[in-house]
Amino acid sequence: MTMLEQGTISIHTENIFPIIKKSLYSDHEIFLRELVSNAVDAIQKLKMVSHAGEFSGGLDGPEIKISIDKDNKTLSISDNGIGMTAEEVKKYINQVAFSSAEEFIQKYKSDGDQPIIGHFGLGFYSSFMVAQKVEIDTLSYKEESQAVHWSCDGSPTFVLEDSSRTDRGTTITLTLQEEELEYLEASRIRQLVKTYCDFMPVAIKLDGEQINKQKALWRESPRNLKKEDYLEFYRYLYPFQEEPLLWVHLNTDYPFLLNGILYFPKLKPEVDVSQGNIKLFCNQVFVSDHCEEIIPKFLLPMRGVIDSPDIPLNVSRSALQMDRTVRKIADFVAKKVGDRLNELYRDNRSEYILCWQDLGTFVKFGSMNDEKFKKQLEDILIYRTTFQAEKQESKGSEEPPATVQVQTQEGDVWQDVTSAIEEQENPKSKIQNPKSEYTTLKEYLERNQKRHENRVFYCTDEVAQATYVELHKRQGLEVLFMDSFIDSHFISFLEREYKDVQFSRVDSELDQNLVEQDKAAEIVDPKTNKTRSELIKELFEKSLNKPKLTIRTEALKSDDPQGTPPAMVLLPEFLRRMREMTALLQQQAVQFPEEHTLVVNTTHPLIQNLVSLSQGSILQGEGTSPSGELANLICHHVYDLALMAHKALDAEGMKAFVARSNQVLTRLTAN
Repeated sequence: MTMLEQGTISIHTENIFPIIKKSLYSDHEIFLRELVSNAVDAIQKLKMVSHAGEFSGGLDGPEIKISIDKDNKTLSISDNGIGMTAEEVKKYINQVAFSSAEEFIQKYKSDGDQPIIGHFGLGFYSSFMVAQKVEIDTLSYKEESQAVHWSCDGSPTFVLEDSSRTDRGTTITLTLQEEELEYLEASRIRQLVKTYCDFMPVAIKLDGEQINKQKALWRESPRNLKKEDYLEFYRYLYPFQEEPLLWVHLNTDYPFLLNGILYFPKLKPEVDVSQGNIKLFCNQVFVSDHCEEIIPKFLLPMRGVIDSPDIPLNVSRSALQMDRTVRKIADFVAKKVGDRLNELYRDNRSEYILCWQDLGTFVKFGSMNDEKFKKQLEDILIYRTTFQAEKQESKGSEEPPATVQVQTQEGDVWQDVTSAIEEQENPKSKIQNPKSEYTTLKEYLERNQKRHENRVFYCTDEVAQATYVELHKRQGLEVLFMDSFIDSHFISFLEREYKDVQFSRVDSELDQNLVEQDKAAEIVDPKTNKTRSELIKELFEKSLNKPKLTIRTEALKSDDPQGTPPAMVLLPEFLRRMREMTALLQQQAVQFPEEHTLVVNTTHPLIQNLVSLSQGSILQGEGTSPSGELANLICHHVYDLALMAHKALDAEGMKAFVARSNQVLTRLTAN
């Protein structure tokens, strides 16, 4: 072996190796990604020079071999790629010219279909994080080339000499440090290859077996892929997860290169939407599990892959956020997601509705955080509504329906959609609506302009607020269901967007359409010199004895007074929201306010009977008569029932409620 050169590596600091060993990467395992990436590059470069007519040899069987020698504590990575001459080793290794990729691409840019990975900064020198000695044995593709051997023991000195190698390509051999011997375990190498190199376009072999087995689906044309291909890829990326709702295939080469597949997963209220789930690749090499700085934050709950060589990987996170290309990529991804949602809404409305419980979270979150995204999707924001479409005059076939109807008649194509929606939106509810309909806010406002202009009634809990919703429905007032975990924030956002529109939860106040004048309740009783309304208010105030509780009497409109609630608790919209905001800022549960309003329905038979019952005890002059005690118990009972629509009773409250219920039933059955 003839020594060609012995010298010092050209660097810009006194000794780069301590920096490499301590600070280059937090995870030393990255070295394998770097070396395998270089090996893939060497094979891709050989293909490029072959296409350019500069290499006439065979290209069959490109592969990378990983070898372990536990006795000598060495790990080797070999490729049958382009190889290097002595001059190239001096230039690209000794001068620490971090990557030859850019110069190579410039020379052979017409063959850009062969992606060059060389993109990870120090690349080859990351091997010194785990090795006490690194050797290169290489033979160039060029005719009459002499194989060379380079070695370095982790100091700035190196040795370059002739080699007896006869096969084209390069072998990197690492003599591992004592504390890094885990990389001599085959299971560890397999795990690292699966993590970082599974989608590389070259076979990687260990002990003769190929250990990278996945096809980079995102580099395929969508025209060549079927639904099952996308689903199978998702299952591989995210095993044991529910199937995704739908996906977006990304593919662009201007003004940047980017490929990817993003999936809309089924979301749960407990999902942290601030945590990224998208895997970042660079030319099929895994880089990171997080893309927080690269895609819009409202798309973080999405899953899948983004692959781009144009994302700078060796800069700080803050610099990444400010990078102009990264910002363009974020805008591109958001637009493609918006295009896909509009396409689904236009072409398959039933599927869009079925997915809305989860899709709606993305759309609403995006609308609140990105003006362009909001403009792109504002016309496809839909809300489940109590409105019944058959009451609406039919429109021309050219216009979209004012509501999107989901029917459950036998044989109807919407039947499965409806049952799935019911299950998603009301997992605790056994309510089976004969039909569920969806509408946009614009259509809601136009439809209700005459009855309550620029006012929106909404419900946040279909079960707890069922009484209030039914009251509105009976009087022809349309209610929107805004019951996802993001809606409390989204309602405030809508109010900023629609400054003239007032949003009122169904339990915040009684609209004038819900009440009427109860003339009978206003007639003065000559025996007490009080109206029935005054007697009702006085009875409840005395029985409940809650100074901070406001008691109001109203006559609720109904053709069937028995079907209306005897009493309702109201929480003013502004005060309720203030309490919710305070609780959020203090990271506490929302406490039910002592200051609230109890509206007693003067037309309900129970309340009218209650007045008669209490008057009977007074006329008899018996302050603690059985009828008076029963009236008192029923007042508490009516109040508790109204309260339950807002909050669960605590232990003491439930205990008292059950005991009181038993007393009331006992007395009534005795009578």
